[in-house]
Amino acid sequence: QVQLAESGGGLVQAGESLRLSCAASGFTFNRYAVAWFRQVPGKEREVVAGISRSGDRLSYADDAKGRFIISRDNAKNTAYLQMNSLKVEDTAVYYCAARLYYSDTYEYWGKGTLVNVSS
Repeated sequence: QVQLAESGGGLVQAGESLRLSCAASGFTFNRYAVAWFRQVPGKEREVVAGISRSGDRLSYADDAKGRFIISRDNAKNTAYLQMNSLKVEDTAVYYCAARLYYSDTYEYWGKGTLVNVSS
């Protein structure tokens, strides 16, 4: 059974850090690129960061550059999002998603983890 399970969300104050994890199972993780998305109720889902299947190519949304770090450990079938200097505007549900390395479509999605940043 294919599964992506996010964890690590919670309530923090502005300026603090959180590390999100995305544990994958049921598919060959190292054949898939991974991305983190976030969504605020009433707004469209937006991509935060992406990582290639081998981890050698990274991409970030402008707002995440310099604050967030995406990484993965293929031996553990897990991807991570280290979030530093959190802002109130980062409050959202964060999702991880996976796509085959040659595809443009994210076919597997987690259920999300809530990040709540207070001022």
